[in-house]
Amino acid sequence: MKDTQISTLSKKTFMHTILDAINVDIEVTANPYQLLLEDLFTMAARINKKRSFLFVSKVLGKHLPIHPQKGLLAAALLATRYAESIKGLNVQAKEKLVRTFGQKEPKFQSGAFISNSVNPVVIGFAETATALGHAFFDCFEKGEYFHTTREEITSLTPCITFEEEHSHATSHRCYIPIDMINNDREIILVDDEMTTGKTAINIIESIHARFPRDEYSVVSILDWRSEENKQRFTEVERTLGITINIVSLISGKVQVEESGKLIEQTQQHDTYQDTASSIKVVSLSDFFEGVCPAASNKTPLIRETGRFGIESSKNKELHKKISSASAVLREHRTGVNTLCLGTGEFMYIPMKLAAEMGGNVFYQSTTRSPIYIQNIKGYGARFGNSFPNPEDLDVVHFVYNIPPGEYDELFVFFEREVSAENLQLLLKQIENSQIKSIKIVFFSH
Repeated sequence: MKDTQISTLSKKTFMHTILDAINVDIEVTANPYQLLLEDLFTMAARINKKRSFLFVSKVLGKHLPIHPQKGLLAAALLATRYAESIKGLNVQAKEKLVRTFGQKEPKFQSGAFISNSVNPVVIGFAETATALGHAFFDCFEKGEYFHTTREEITSLTPCITFEEEHSHATSHRCYIPIDMINNDREIILVDDEMTTGKTAINIIESIHARFPRDEYSVVSILDWRSEENKQRFTEVERTLGITINIVSLISGKVQVEESGKLIEQTQQHDTYQDTASSIKVVSLSDFFEGVCPAASNKTPLIRETGRFGIESSKNKELHKKISSASAVLREHRTGVNTLCLGTGEFMYIPMKLAAEMGGNVFYQSTTRSPIYIQNIKGYGARFGNSFPNPEDLDVVHFVYNIPPGEYDELFVFFEREVSAENLQLLLKQIENSQIKSIKIVFFSH
């Protein structure tokens, strides 16, 4: 069986073979900051009839653990690229950002560097790009941000909804003040990757039908759209009379060929030595503001995530809250190698907290995406567990790439307090990871 290590055919052409069943040829056509592809992603096979493969990001903090500063840096690089390529701005820190990004354990403190002459509305896509979008927004002195959500909030009416065609959970909802989108300002859509761009087009068409404007930008780490896909963007521009700017760190062409049959994996069983874990509950609800409950859970969602919209003028206050909350978490640290685990679309605040919790702290999040698991070096999902989301037992969550014995401490971040009963299946799965100390952190009760 071949592994999925990148093999170089030339300086710009790469080939992945995923589990002896999927061949992916990649031709890089633009790489403005000369980033190494192996620093950005590896690949895995999805359990999804609509799309068989997955670019497993090494900077998002979703399927793979990352240094949290790396995720914040990736967003800053995207903002830098947007500023210089779309707005013609000179970002003095660009070279330093690129150099720092290449470091194994980067030290980075995010901050605004795009002047208030640019005043966009930034939108991050749930669930994967909520942290990326929010961290991108942090780079603006002036602007507003919100992220789409899978949550259904019966007490509020979403001003926009749209579908994500290749996803397992397709409905996106936007619960924001109408003034945030009922204007003529540029809208910037932030996602981790564009393969076809259909999701971006869907939301542009949804927004434009009710809140038309002249300019949209689509910002993604990876842009693999085909010429046909790009032509579709041109057609939308012409039909709607708008401009759509495209910004990415890497763009190119992807050719996928399925050469074999994937065998669905069964859930891993407890084959490891039992580890008695200590479990502690930490509440950070004093730092954050509950807004309203979702249909799935009576405990309020919090305001600071960006789900309900946030202005740049509030960023300093939010970052101060996060720093104060991280000080509390540092007092609870007892481990040497610590993993911070966000849950679902609750990613940005956990990533920021992890970035301020000291050394040897890694970050990733649970996900709704089922992936084939194979313990092969270089493959994007070497270990995996699934469990009902304790915040909504009707939704299955997965967590990948936590090898047994890798960490001695785990912080699990839940936006809303959940019952001890609802946590049991998650804690049972974590036993496979042999983590001695587990802290369950709530932000709302």
